[in-house]
Amino acid sequence: MRPLAALLCVLFVVLAGCSAPFSLGGEGTPAATDGPAGPAANGSNGSSAGGSGGSSADGTGTATADAPATNLADPPEDVLGWEGGYWYNESVPVTGADGLNESEQSALVNRTMARIERVRELEFESTVPVKVISREEFQGRPNATGGGARSAAFRTFDNAKFEGLFLIGEGNNSLAVQQSNRNQNVLGYYSPRNDSIVVVSDSATPKLGRSTLAHELVHALQDQQFDLSRNAPPTRDGYNARNGLVEGEANYVQRRYEGNCGGQWRCLDVGAAGGSGGGGGLHLGVYALEYFPYADGPAFVDAVYERAGWDGVNALHEDVPESTEQIIHPEKYGNDTPTNLTIRDSNSAGWERVRPDGRPDYATLGQSALSAMFGYTIYDSYNQSPAIPPESFLNLEGGNVNRTDPFEYGLDYTNGWDGDRMAVYQKDNRTGYVWKLAWDSPQEAREFVRGYRQLLTHWGGERVLGRQGVWEVERSSPFADAFRISRQGDTVTIVNAPQTGDLDAVHAGG
Repeated sequence: MRPLAALLCVLFVVLAGCSAPFSLGGEGTPAATDGPAGPAANGSNGSSAGGSGGSSADGTGTATADAPATNLADPPEDVLGWEGGYWYNESVPVTGADGLNESEQSALVNRTMARIERVRELEFESTVPVKVISREEFQGRPNATGGGARSAAFRTFDNAKFEGLFLIGEGNNSLAVQQSNRNQNVLGYYSPRNDSIVVVSDSATPKLGRSTLAHELVHALQDQQFDLSRNAPPTRDGYNARNGLVEGEANYVQRRYEGNCGGQWRCLDVGAAGGSGGGGGLHLGVYALEYFPYADGPAFVDAVYERAGWDGVNALHEDVPESTEQIIHPEKYGNDTPTNLTIRDSNSAGWERVRPDGRPDYATLGQSALSAMFGYTIYDSYNQSPAIPPESFLNLEGGNVNRTDPFEYGLDYTNGWDGDRMAVYQKDNRTGYVWKLAWDSPQEAREFVRGYRQLLTHWGGERVLGRQGVWEVERSSPFADAFRISRQGDTVTIVNAPQTGDLDAVHAGG
């Protein structure tokens, strides 16, 4: 095993070239569908470009699946592989050396749309506008995904959720940490509300990277064909599962697109749209949580494509994956419905359930979040005793972290997840929670409990003598609290409170 410091150095280098997931996402985000550019592609993901260009070549420039368009005249009607006056294999009058002016940007966008059609075998219904804003303007937006101001109950709930994942201590504002991550890393995003791509750049003639443009145009195509604004999942797990499809497909198509560059196509790249923080003040635990759709989504989409082609991928938009477990383990899609857990309120002594308006009064965090919870212990600043070996969470190839898929979310401690639900309680300015988790078997539940105890130990926890399953985390820890862990068969229940004496008041018994 390489020294931990060396692994972390490599990881920071990888993240410096990526753009972080953008949407606030998870529980309580109304129509959270705006998405960022994914990480830069590094190849074709093992696939050649797919798709037909429409009907057989007939002298109008239309291409078959096996032959390029040879007559570059505009077709009499819109066809796959042609958009806005440009064929997918047509040259565009763009140099890109000094960025893109309006006409150059239009030409590049239209040809890229034609190429996306060629790969994805779907037709754009309309041209996609591209708007350029400065990073200062972007950072000044309170929530570019449209969430708006958050209620006190929502902030309390979100803080408790991230505290429960051991990612953000209760002394910090979880919404502010998430927004800070996005402000550093977003290069561009597609806005379904405005049917347009937003590029973050401090130049009026932006250097729009082809990977960023291709990725966001896939989102535009998804929105035109499948309506990304409908049926926004209400929970973190549901949101990350849906985005495993949405972002996974965008990355998958982007990589197939890139696979044709230097071969069938000449591809112009005029650089990145804007700077990417990657490191510095980046919270790597939150990054790992939100990076999941980009890491595991492409492999999920590929598994479906290999089995059923683009028709199978199209069908996913009508039957979206129910959990991140199904993204991590594609064979479980359609075969392993998560357990619908309930939490019976038994709070007392002034403790009250936190019920944010306009969203469920519970969280479902899912396997991807649990894996990020364990993975964060590899590189947090608290101590040097990770709860899992670094190589179990970091995808290493030849001693280096995989640049497009840096994290492994199928951990031993989290495999076998079958559902979870968290309820948050508050008394004065203090919070606690009850988190119930279902597993595929009692053995899987026991394994998770072993891992969770390792997690508590990492954060300064010790068993409380004379109290079965009760732990206290030291006051100097960012997660200083009391915890009670119990298991019944394949179900684990965790109760959290500020002090041991509050545990029964948050949730009696068990």
